[in-house]
Amino acid sequence: MSKGKNHYPLFILLLIGSFISFLIWSALQAAHSGPQVTDADYYSKGLRYTSTILEKKAAEVLGWNLSTRVEGRTLAFYLEDKDGQPVRSAKGIISMYRPESETSLKFALQEDEAGRYLLHMTDSMDGEITARIEFERDGARLNRQLLLSL
Repeated sequence: MSKGKNHYPLFILLLIGSFISFLIWSALQAAHSGPQVTDADYYSKGLRYTSTILEKKAAEVLGWNLSTRVEGRTLAFYLEDKDGQPVRSAKGIISMYRPESETSLKFALQEDEAGRYLLHMTDSMDGEITARIEFERDGARLNRQLLLSL
């Protein structure tokens, strides 16, 4: 019986040689040809896609106007857009910080009419209170700081 030649080592050497040739060719192509991209910032724009959408939504907040009134034991917040129209259906939260306490108290503001958000204060809410108010609607957010003297 005659023993056939084993062609596998030759095949493996050809495979390795063609792989190395392809590596050398692709390195030369990358080194000698310039970038083929039409928009140089395409990658960073892709990375910032979500933040640019949020920036567009947040830009609407720039026209928002917030005014505050104390009506008896009720804090009333009036939220209007740049055209003077009430901002409806915003989620309002007020965080109150007292000097003697290390924690804050958070309260949800209730909208009783278009653009008017209320907080009914308890009798224990007196003296100087630092507050932070946050309104959010559809990804647009407005933050304000207040110092209340009650």
